[in-house]
Amino acid sequence: MVVFAIVLLWLAAYLLGSIPTGYLVAKAVKGIDIREYGSGGTGATNVLRTVGKAAAIAVLLIDMVKGLGAVLLVSAIWPSLETTFAGTAAWQPWVITLAALMTLIGHSRSVWINFTGGKSAASGLGVLLGLAWPVALGAVVAFAVTLAVSRIVSLSSIAAALVTIVLMVATGQPLAYGVLALLGGVYVILRHRSNIDRLLAGTEPRLGQSTSKS
Repeated sequence: MVVFAIVLLWLAAYLLGSIPTGYLVAKAVKGIDIREYGSGGTGATNVLRTVGKAAAIAVLLIDMVKGLGAVLLVSAIWPSLETTFAGTAAWQPWVITLAALMTLIGHSRSVWINFTGGKSAASGLGVLLGLAWPVALGAVVAFAVTLAVSRIVSLSSIAAALVTIVLMVATGQPLAYGVLALLGGVYVILRHRSNIDRLLAGTEPRLGQSTSKS
């Protein structure tokens, strides 16, 4: 029964992450499929370039809440599971870790839009806020500094992912959270493969530049 309950939590985390915020906002504001424009992603960056600033801020905040919500969901339900099933206390960090990872996968591979989505950066920040806010703060600083210098959002997201891995170790977070930072960071970077190709080619758009329709 405890395994079944945990699997249900992971499924709930995936479904929460899979809410296609950018897709829905772009449809509501401009009546377009955001996946057919710019980078093809449903994240806040592509919404900013294609739909506008207000829409992008809304997408960013909601996607962050998705990540935070997944962590809070498990944290809220877990005490009742511990009471019902003795000896499961040590499982909590790992259950939260996998729930958070399922949220990131849900964001980038949403069941509602044919397993497409965004690059999981905003949802990842929400996850970090729920797990270890000092690490999240460090990631935000890394993102902001890189963005201020380069004006490139994708490069800033990659920098934040790398800093997160380092800070998880440096601040002595649970092993499960460190593993999540490593897996999540690698996942976010892999989701930016096309951006990395454009960075190397010198064609990656800077903040404020629009992208043409795919």
